[in-house]
Order: sequence, then C-alpha cells, then structure tokens
Amino acid sequence: MKAALWMVIVSLAAWLMVGVWLDGRTRVAVLLGMSAPLVMTTGSWMLAERTYKRDPQAVTPLMIAGFLFKLVFFGLYVAATMTLLSPRPVPFVASFVVYFVGLYVTEALLLRRLFTGNRA
Repeated sequence: MKAALWMVIVSLAAWLMVGVWLDGRTRVAVLLGMSAPLVMTTGSWMLAERTYKRDPQAVTPLMIAGFLFKLVFFGLYVAATMTLLSPRPVPFVASFVVYFVGLYVTEALLLRRLFTGNRA
C-alpha cells in the first residue's frame, strides 16, 4: 500500500510541475494520459502484494489475468478518451507513454523486490 501511495504522489507531483508551463487544455491532456496507467499500476501492485502475502503461487495466474484485462482496458480507454474527450493528441499520447513505461518499470522493480524477500 505504501508503494502505491508513493506512485500516486510522485505522478501527481510530476504532473503539477510540468503543468506550470502548460496551458489548460494541454494540462488536461497530460492528466488524462497519466490517469489510466496510474490507476492500473497502483491497482495491480496492491492486488499482487496482497495475493503474494496470502498465497505466493497465486500471483502468476493473477498477473496473467491482469495482463489480459489491461490489454482490453487500455485499448478501450485510449479509444474512448480520444473519441469522447478529444484531448490534444500529442500531449495525451506522450504523457500516456511516459507514465505507462515509468509506472510499469516501477511496478516490475517492486515485484522483483517482493519476490526476492525484500518487502517494499
């Protein structure tokens, strides 16, 4: 839970710092690009951590099911956001990619720490 809170704090702080130099519409596009990766990584991390504490063998099937869910979710999210909300495409996509990669690298490092016995 503590790691998920830090992911949220750092992501929002980065958005606020970058937002200082952006106009309102671009700031919203960056926020929309950040939102889905942040929700998915914090959610999957908390679920994986809780599952590992209960039954370490159950984490792999959970991660596989989560991958399939996220594959569909992210496709729908990007399509719906671009169609319904019409954010500026370049800031939205750039933000989405940067947060997606950064947050999933963070989650991977947290999972490695969890699996090797060093509590996150």
